[in-house]
Amino acid sequence: MASCRLWHWQAMNQQGEMVTGSWLLTEDHQLMARMAAWNYLPLSCKRGKYYRPRDWTVRQKIALLYQLATLLKAGLTLSAGLQLLSEGEKHPGWRALLLALQEEVTQGTPFSAALAQWPMIFPPLFPALMQVGELTGQLDRCCLQLASQQERQLRLHKKVIAALRYPAFILLVALAVAVGMLLWVLPEFVSIYQSFNAQLPAFTAAVLALSAGLQRLFLPLMLFIAVVIFLWRYLRERRPGWQRREQRCLLRLPLLARLWRGSLLSQIFTTLTLTQQAGLPLLQGLQAVELTITPLLWREAVQQLQKQIAEGTQLHQAIADSALFTPLCRQLIKVGEEAGALDELLARLAQWHENQTHELADALAATMEPVMMLITGIIVGTLVVAMYLPVFNLGNVMG
Repeated sequence: MASCRLWHWQAMNQQGEMVTGSWLLTEDHQLMARMAAWNYLPLSCKRGKYYRPRDWTVRQKIALLYQLATLLKAGLTLSAGLQLLSEGEKHPGWRALLLALQEEVTQGTPFSAALAQWPMIFPPLFPALMQVGELTGQLDRCCLQLASQQERQLRLHKKVIAALRYPAFILLVALAVAVGMLLWVLPEFVSIYQSFNAQLPAFTAAVLALSAGLQRLFLPLMLFIAVVIFLWRYLRERRPGWQRREQRCLLRLPLLARLWRGSLLSQIFTTLTLTQQAGLPLLQGLQAVELTITPLLWREAVQQLQKQIAEGTQLHQAIADSALFTPLCRQLIKVGEEAGALDELLARLAQWHENQTHELADALAATMEPVMMLITGIIVGTLVVAMYLPVFNLGNVMG
């Protein structure tokens, strides 16, 4: 299930009463099938918003889990809790989804199975943990743990993205200012300089030559950059080998590699901790990790771990064969397996990598801010000096 559409409808039921509602459907033909199943006579159907997987944000899922955990802990049944949440939901898509889940639960479908019907919205980790909560009678606790895990991962992800985005934004602004001055500001000074028939300083002449060349090549250069970006995105989406090479190159970058690796290791060990504490087998926990990890290189590494674990290899031995995991991971996991406290050591690993990534992101932001400001100052200062350097000699020329 890749996407779905919200349908608003009006119909007549068997008692001749007018009923209205909204359904989330993956296929258009499902609308009439559901109408027939409910013995409704359709009167009007209106297409609503088309929802893609990215439209269902992690923040909304976290809020849903926290609210559901609170209602279950207060003594409400799952069906009543979903009904109450749907009544207070302003987002039409989420309201229709909650009503669909409530309908399934009311008919006797387990909550985990109801969530599994929406894989585009709820990753496999969600129904797996809900199933554990249903078996142990601690559904509220599982909802709370999952919400906490998702919130920590979201906070870490945003911090990493912010640490990488800020320097790139500053550098982009500096380049935009430089290009703007070369294309539109400097040409205005050329006519002024030429009117005095004076020889320009070599530095100014070089910058003006760069400006003239950029004016001639601006459109071909923009076209070339657009083609490069298009080819990069095409190869990145269609060629697994390209993704592997790109991710291996990323792992070789001095500072960004540690930031990226720490973020992913924190996500892996946090998910494994959650599944271990919930009582899921290690192999099933690795399967949940595989489905929540985006980079291809890391997914293949987790798949290799699953294969070795299925063959009877211990986790610390399987991790030792992968270059993506640090020696600290192997040592602590070995201690946890020998002491029978794997979940505790996995939790420590997750917390350690999360703290390290937070500190590294803060250090990167603190380091790159003055560096980017210095680069911006050099670029803009160079152009300003090139523009006004001939002005200093105009007095002599005019005399």
